[in-house]
Amino acid sequence: MVNMSLFASLLGRLPKANAVNEAGGLAYQLEPKHALAQVAATGTFNNAFYRTAETQLDEVLKLIDTVDDNQYLAKLALYAREKAFMKDMPAALLVALSVRDTELMHRVFDRVVDNGRVLRTVFQMIRSGQFKNKAGKSRVGLSSSVQRAFQRWLNTASVGKLLSASIGNDPSLRDILRMARPTPKDNAHRAMFGWLTDKSIDKWAPATEADLPVEVQSLIAYRNSESEEAQTLIAGGLDNVRWDLLSDAARGPKVWAALARKMGPQALRMNLNTLLRHDVLATSAMVNYVADRIADESEIRRSKQFPYQYFAAYLNADDNVPQKIKSALHKAAEIACGNVPELPGPVVIGLDTSGSMSCAVTGNRGRGATSKMRCIDVAALFAAAILRRNPDSVVIPFDTSAYDAKIDPHDSILSIAERLAKYGGGGTDCSLPLVAANQKYAKRKFAGVVLVSDNESWVGTGRHGSTGVMTAWEAFVSNQRKLAGKQATPKLVNIDLQPYQTVQACERADIMNIGGFSDSVFNVISTFLANDNQRFVAEVEAIEL
Repeated sequence: MVNMSLFASLLGRLPKANAVNEAGGLAYQLEPKHALAQVAATGTFNNAFYRTAETQLDEVLKLIDTVDDNQYLAKLALYAREKAFMKDMPAALLVALSVRDTELMHRVFDRVVDNGRVLRTVFQMIRSGQFKNKAGKSRVGLSSSVQRAFQRWLNTASVGKLLSASIGNDPSLRDILRMARPTPKDNAHRAMFGWLTDKSIDKWAPATEADLPVEVQSLIAYRNSESEEAQTLIAGGLDNVRWDLLSDAARGPKVWAALARKMGPQALRMNLNTLLRHDVLATSAMVNYVADRIADESEIRRSKQFPYQYFAAYLNADDNVPQKIKSALHKAAEIACGNVPELPGPVVIGLDTSGSMSCAVTGNRGRGATSKMRCIDVAALFAAAILRRNPDSVVIPFDTSAYDAKIDPHDSILSIAERLAKYGGGGTDCSLPLVAANQKYAKRKFAGVVLVSDNESWVGTGRHGSTGVMTAWEAFVSNQRKLAGKQATPKLVNIDLQPYQTVQACERADIMNIGGFSDSVFNVISTFLANDNQRFVAEVEAIEL
């Protein structure tokens, strides 16, 4: 006779797939809150391998409509901005709150809108008319409540913050000031707002040009200077004015060298090609200065930079960027590995190298704008960083085959990432690293498995209607318990690098699905593998408003 209890137990462990992913494979549908969190931590409103920016926006709006919990939307906006370091998604969630719960919108506005770039994004989204209230009506202008939030931001922002917010167009800060119509709290603000909106000085009354902050007066003098020497002298004294407010008027290499010395380490890292183009890197003194600033260990530790930032700079650096600076990027990436937490034990790292992983991780934004950093590069860097901090771990690249990667964990992290990114390019079977681990490493104990993928598995099937990943995971857990006893609690972490709404393993006590590629993801993985029952949604809900 059939053992019905065993059969029932098997079905309980292997839930049937209830969705089809963008690649046409079996998958599990995420709950709305989790799906929205996944998108908020990874979404950029740009074209991805399996979807366009337009369809992504439509899906985000539908998910927001599905989630009735406004407090969760507020917390997710904060999580996306403060933990995942996103820009567009937190702005979208804030705009959604502006038509659903203005009190919550005000509570989180200043934390989400922490710079002028986000302020302009919020303004642009409101003007788009895409966000509707419960009655289905669009809003294309600032409501009185949202207007108050903008006015508060504009009246409390420092001079430096307002000047930084003036960088960029469509919309410009001038557009925002004209729509928000803030009442200046003093003559300094009255003059500042008048200058930012290009009003003639006679319309600033009772303020005059003398009421402009010193930084603004110096900025005007810099822009009006006709000699490289005069600009260089003025630029050296503009401590509270961002370098990119000065760059458009810079008159020569000496001025650009002065601007380079105003840049912080991260600005230097991000603008190497610009400095090269303006002959800043033509002298050994400036090359040494830039290299030393980029690889400043105390700064990297303090800012908790993730190796991803340095790998992106390395990939995007022009061939003519001096080798000393490229070596500094390598060194900085090595130092940044120290910011990655050590896991409670070795893990199997499944690295998706399929064709869809060739998509730019921030989406394809059109000709000339697409990042060189692909999903495969980020996945390889994730694997390399985990391997560096946990050298007994195993990396298994896969597409429709599992590859035997000979990786020395003591090699440089950028070299490891580059080597791993060269595997594969075919279809996707996310179960293969688990299958390979069960076969090749059956006698080794692991704390768990980390899959880094876009979760678009379409090759391979599981038992009883489950996905191949769930079937292979059950076999992995069974084998680990044979090695370590029934008390063994291996965990499976699926890191999704693209904001899709399906996954290959259903959420449960030993399985976590998380979206994102910021350094905060490492902390989530570490606590989960250490038997902390913190979940992705729970982490969002733990945010204090």
